[in-house]
Amino acid sequence: MADIQGSYDDLFTAVPNALAATLDAGDAGGSVAVFVDGEPVVDVWGGFADAGRTIPWERDTIVNVWSVTKTMTALCALVLADRGELDLTAPVSRYWPEFGAAGKEKVLVRHLLAHTAGLPDWDAQAEDLYDWPSATARLAARAPRWEPGTAAGYHSLTQGFLVGEVVRRVTGRSVGEFLAEEVTGPLGADFHIGLSAEHDHRVARTIPPTGQGEDYAASAPGNPAGSEAGNGVRVRDGNSVAWRRAQIPAASGFGNARSVALVQSLLACGGEVHGVRLLSRAGCDRACEEQFDGDDRVLGMPMRWGLGYGLFGSAYGWGGWGGSLVMIEPDSRMVVAYVTQQMREPAEDTRGMEIVTAAYEGLQGLRVERASS
Repeated sequence: MADIQGSYDDLFTAVPNALAATLDAGDAGGSVAVFVDGEPVVDVWGGFADAGRTIPWERDTIVNVWSVTKTMTALCALVLADRGELDLTAPVSRYWPEFGAAGKEKVLVRHLLAHTAGLPDWDAQAEDLYDWPSATARLAARAPRWEPGTAAGYHSLTQGFLVGEVVRRVTGRSVGEFLAEEVTGPLGADFHIGLSAEHDHRVARTIPPTGQGEDYAASAPGNPAGSEAGNGVRVRDGNSVAWRRAQIPAASGFGNARSVALVQSLLACGGEVHGVRLLSRAGCDRACEEQFDGDDRVLGMPMRWGLGYGLFGSAYGWGGWGGSLVMIEPDSRMVVAYVTQQMREPAEDTRGMEIVTAAYEGLQGLRVERASS
């Protein structure tokens, strides 16, 4: 069995074993964290940070978590809403007047968070993602593909710019700056949107699936005809310096499992972690207020969307291209986070859910232990 570093509660032994299984199956590296009541019951990592398997995965190795970044961007909006600075039911044009063009005057802020705004795609290429004014201007000028609020279609890249520009208009700060100053900074969480050069040496570069090269590109199976929803983002784009430096709030977040679990524990624990309160309980509850239940036009499958999170029974969270994932279980005050640089083909990738299942096994044991004590 692969060598796993870190620490874990004996009740959660199945979790590091699940990580070891991914490495034994050929993955390069990864990290897993399970937090209960805002404290780690699992914080483990293993394998290698490079494709050549010469650099060990360390405690502070970080990776691009791709769409798990969306949960961080959504949290920024939820914090602003909880402070009364952002009305999620208001038209986006209240905060971003130019956005009201091309039939978008009825798009509400909550539509952006719930992938129901009708803007799942655009006419941008990977290089355009690095120019914030250009990216947001393209979206402001674009007409919605459907009547806002009536359907959902996963806004794979556009959501981050849409929500991020609202955050910028409200606060005068970029999403990355707001996240660092108002969320990750106070919590001491090692997560970044817009990665500075000082952290480059810690990054585990994304590795494409077996048999694929760095031109392996993101796509969604149910893209509407003529859609540019995937935008042809390739592994080589995500591994570039330009990608790391840019703020692409739907996809360019860098962190490890510990930082993801720590930040999202705010929602699992009623808005307070380690004595730092950033949300009220009502503010946390907004995340799982159902906005849509039906077939997602882009993902091509049934989905329930909350405000920035996918809803899955009593839990909510989201995953990223290549396998990273976060799942929040507020009833048990638990968060499970898994990050890896090793991609697998989406249809064959069950790693994240296997780790979540292992965490639930530990949670059940914890409940029994607490009931008998």
